[in-house]
Amino acid sequence: MVRQKIQIKKIDNLTARQVTFSKRRRGLFKKAQELSTLCDADIGLIVFSATGKLFEYSSSSMVQLIEKHKMQSERENMDSPDQLQSSNLQCEKKTCAMLSREFVEKNRELRTYYARQLNGEELQGLGLEELMKLEKIVEGGISRVLKIKGDKFMREISSLKKKEAQLQEENSRLKQQSEQARVLNEFEGQNATEQGQSADSITNNRSLVNSQQDYNDSDTSLKLGLAFP
Repeated sequence: MVRQKIQIKKIDNLTARQVTFSKRRRGLFKKAQELSTLCDADIGLIVFSATGKLFEYSSSSMVQLIEKHKMQSERENMDSPDQLQSSNLQCEKKTCAMLSREFVEKNRELRTYYARQLNGEELQGLGLEELMKLEKIVEGGISRVLKIKGDKFMREISSLKKKEAQLQEENSRLKQQSEQARVLNEFEGQNATEQGQSADSITNNRSLVNSQQDYNDSDTSLKLGLAFP
């Protein structure tokens, strides 16, 4: 059966147009991949469907290819060698900055990927040898975690012991101050009692002296009375 040649014009039927777009797009991307592999060429394809959906293919990084295209366009518009050298320098700086950003992004993706593996996720595609390596990594990480945790526990215990010694020392100092205050209060109370007793003794002695004087005066009066019958 002879293959019917399709007339190159817009396909009116919507369903047929979408089917043709899907087939031709896959074929175009396949040919681009073959060309890139066979000829070691950098290829980038950007396709927007009639509905605005984006499809793209790039042999390396699409961002790098776009920057390379922009730099090449600017280089072609340069007239003097100085302008061309300056443009090359700027292009190299842009490329370096772009590669740095991509490196950071890839590093972040790898860290996220390995973190998921360490959490036991996304292990289905790993072989036995890779799983054994991952097991050793996990065991090494656990041992380091336990060591650091043990060191922190020891430092915390040492700190608590120091605080306990300080509190005991402070408690002993307060007890000593309390004992000194008690002894001082007892001594002051004893002095006050002795002073009170001394005052009473002085008062009693004065009373005795006054009584003796009154007695002597009364005795004199009696003796003078006896001289006159």
